[in-house]
Amino acid sequence: MQRVRISSHQTPVHKLGDSQISLSPKFRLAVIQSSLLDPSPEFELELSQTGVPLIPGLPDDIALNCLLRLPVQCHSACRAVCKRWHLLLGNKERFFTRRKELGFRDPWLFVFAFHKCTGKIQWQVLDLTYFSWHTIPAMPCKDKVCPHGFRCVSVPRESSLFVCGGMVSDVDCPLDLVLKYEMHKNRWTVMNQMKTARSFFAIGVIDGMVYVAGGNSTNLFELSSAEVLDPAKGNWRAIASMGTNMASYDAAVLDGKLLVTEGWLWPFDVSPRGQVYDPKTNQWESMSAGLREGWTGSSVVVYGHLFVVSELERMKLKVYDKETDAWDAVGGPPLPEQICKPFSVVACDSLIYVVGRNLHVAVGRVSRAGTNVAEKKWSFSVQWHVVDAPEAFSDLTPSSSQVLYA
Repeated sequence: MQRVRISSHQTPVHKLGDSQISLSPKFRLAVIQSSLLDPSPEFELELSQTGVPLIPGLPDDIALNCLLRLPVQCHSACRAVCKRWHLLLGNKERFFTRRKELGFRDPWLFVFAFHKCTGKIQWQVLDLTYFSWHTIPAMPCKDKVCPHGFRCVSVPRESSLFVCGGMVSDVDCPLDLVLKYEMHKNRWTVMNQMKTARSFFAIGVIDGMVYVAGGNSTNLFELSSAEVLDPAKGNWRAIASMGTNMASYDAAVLDGKLLVTEGWLWPFDVSPRGQVYDPKTNQWESMSAGLREGWTGSSVVVYGHLFVVSELERMKLKVYDKETDAWDAVGGPPLPEQICKPFSVVACDSLIYVVGRNLHVAVGRVSRAGTNVAEKKWSFSVQWHVVDAPEAFSDLTPSSSQVLYA
């Protein structure tokens, strides 16, 4: 098993941007007047026409392509080279905007975590290319909240993620909060509130639309209502009710449908409920027995198949076969022992990322081989390696993980 060790002494946690810095009035005027810190388009054009190349001996378009590949943790040192480098690397919003314009799409792992003693919530970000950790501005959330009550979802290709709902921890009061983070802007935006305040609900993205369903209302009363957000317009609208009041243990989007399961409940003597929503018909239907009864962990979709990292069965990976309505074990070792519950799971292409307590990350590469090409039957296997987190994360517990491209 391959392990990538990142210690707190070797790799510090870097700020992805400086949106949290506030200045006193006597310094604010100087910052506004500084063309380096807040350059105008005219100033950028003036610098580019000075004749001083970005990199001597290279055309500017090739040099820019090179500089946009620099690891973020190197920016503070590299921006001291010259004014043009400072202009590009001294502002993360400009850096990631240029990367977006030129089509750069490197994956970043966003982990929503909380301190196990204080309950304080925070986002930590792992650069999946250079395996360095970074921070982003804190969410604009005033209340003391229960971290598990939120639901997070991303639109990876647009470099944005959404945080919805939640619960005030002291009074078990659900929230209708909706926040959007855009990586190329490195800031949070408060969106229009959900029609119904909810916590512990299902969430998923289908064709760029954010769907939420069920969850808990006031006094832990379970909801059956559902709604959808159009991120472009910022508006929520109600959709068909699930037909049963249900909080969500886990959810996934498969074949353009939202799958919602309540999971097994103590004392495990009643089969869990599950619902499936089809946005094309705006209708819900009951989930098949094999799917909901075998859904015993956190799910991801890889190669168009539903995988679950089981919280039971020695935390093995398994895959759902819709032809037989059964779950099959995935070949390969179980989840590495460094990954302790509770964990969060997300997938990117053929890779599964499992973030455990203390934010150690297991990266599983899923391989597939055809056993019957005519019937499109596949067998799957997985190999894991571990990315150890800095010691500074030893008191952090993950609640959700998302992948963004930037």
